[in-house]
Formats: sequence, C-alpha cells, structure tokens
Amino acid sequence: MGKPRRPHKGSLEFWPHRRAKKQMPRVRNWPQLAEPKFAGLVGVKAGMTSIAMIDDSEAPSKGSEIVRPATIIEIPKVFIYGIRFYGTKIYKGAQAEAHDKVLAAKVGIKNSKGDLATIKQNLAKYNDVTALAFCDESNLGFGNKRVMRFEMPVGGKDLTEKVSTIEQMLGKELKLNNVLAPGEYVDVTTISTGKGWTGVIKRFGVSRLPRKATGKVRHVGVLGAWHPARVLYSVPHAGHMGYNYRTEINKRVLKMGGPNDASTVNAKGGFVNYGIVKNDFIILDGSIPGPARRLVRIRKAIRNGRAVKVPNVTFVSTSSKQGA
Repeated sequence: MGKPRRPHKGSLEFWPHRRAKKQMPRVRNWPQLAEPKFAGLVGVKAGMTSIAMIDDSEAPSKGSEIVRPATIIEIPKVFIYGIRFYGTKIYKGAQAEAHDKVLAAKVGIKNSKGDLATIKQNLAKYNDVTALAFCDESNLGFGNKRVMRFEMPVGGKDLTEKVSTIEQMLGKELKLNNVLAPGEYVDVTTISTGKGWTGVIKRFGVSRLPRKATGKVRHVGVLGAWHPARVLYSVPHAGHMGYNYRTEINKRVLKMGGPNDASTVNAKGGFVNYGIVKNDFIILDGSIPGPARRLVRIRKAIRNGRAVKVPNVTFVSTSSKQGA
C-alpha cells in the first residue's frame, strides 16, 4: 500500500486567521424576498440539547422516530428604530434616514437626518431600503450594558412595499413570529470559540516530527523552499486560534416558542454558563459555532430550495447538562 501524500492537513479554507473585531457580526449577503417580511433576526446561544422527532426526509428512516442534536437560541427584545434609504450610486452609501424619536434617543441618535413623509415623496431617488434595529439584552440577565445596533433588509415586490413594511413596525418590537416559522431553513453567522495562542499541531493539524530529528517535536520541520526567499503565508505558524466570524447555512428551525413555553426546553439546573431561557426561543437542528452567551445573527436561508415542512418534535430533553 502506497503512502498517502499529505503536504499539510491544515485547512486554508478560511484565511487569514484573524480575530473578530466586533461582537455583532456583519452579514454581507441577504436573500431577495418577494413577500413583505424581515430577512433576519438576532439571538443568543443558550446551549445544546437532544430532541426526538419523526423523520420527514427521504432517508431510510423516513417515518421513524429519530434523535437529533439541537441548539437552543434565545431571542432578546429587538426594536425597529429607523429606516435607511440607499441611492442609485452605490459608492455614496446611505442617502437618507428617518428615525423614531423615542427609540433613536435610546441608541444615542439626537438629530434625525430626515423626515419620513418628505423622503417618501421622492422615492424615485432611491433604489433600496433597510431597517435599522437594535437588540436589548437587559432582559436576559447578562450581556452588553448598551444596546447593540444592526441593519437588516426586508422583502417586497417594490420599494414602496418595503417602506410600508418597515413603517408599520417603526418604533415597535419585532417579534419572532413576524420573521420565522417552524420548519424554515436559516443561516447563522456568529463568532467561533476563542482558544488563545496555539501551536501548529493544534492550529493546523501538522504531523509531529520524529524524536531525534531536530530536538523539537511539535513544530514545523521546514519553512519552505530556498526561493522565493521569503516565508509564504501558507506555511503553518503558531498564532491565535478561534474567535473568527463563521457562517453556517441551512439550519432547520425545529421548534419555536415564547416565555410560556420556556419550561419545556430548560435543562434542570439551567444551561451551563448560561442559565435558563426566559424569552422567545428557537431550536435549530445541529450545532452552531461559538460558546454559550454568544450573539448570533440569523437570516433566512440564501441557498435553500426545499419546501417548508413543520417538524413533528415528540420530545425535548431537559436533563441536567451540569455534568456534561
């Protein structure tokens, strides 16, 4: 049997390996929705559990009860405080904004840039519109002292319908039911768990050297060829590992609930490093990056063409996770 050729086992899929700069991840792409709905939401990772459901896929286990790992995300209070209009020239960025005065003051905006009624009379000047929102984590019992602002688009057939959708929610709280539905597929963007400074063995998975090779075992044997006369970026080095922006696509919403349903998903003794869920929540199929209490950006799936089927969840484990 021939020896497999493995120049390096570390992944260059994500590069560079750099730390995230902000707790609120930036979502660069959004789905184009025809229906007048908000395209995303913000949540906080509470922890993981296991659920039992009736398999509705085309797998051999179709119709049988299966057990799946799942992630519970608590939804903090989200408020729409403004509307942002973008002009036809992309490089100029936002052209106008209109705010709800009460909520705008809460996020530190003293003077609004425009009046909504005046802006609506000149909609032909703009080609896109987004909602300005913030999440208030104070009701979770932890989190940031100040509210965290973010921006998200809405769906609609034309600009008028999009503006109308945001205007109806201006100054109000955006509820979970207004955005997502059970069985829907979503994409999540968050920050992975930080692991601090690590060596090349853990960071890139390179093989250890023989004991008598160089006097060192857990390091790279050679930094590259003689020419080019420099060390290439692809050569494994020690450095910071983790705490990177990561996006995972097509996570199925298995269950949704409100404060009255929180007791059906809370683990005995609370989730490790989190506590108990007290607000709206969703249960996603599988795992997502990051530790407990990590902020999660949720958007409607951008690459999914599957039909929405409401999952038949028969059991949610509430056993203690303290010993896990």
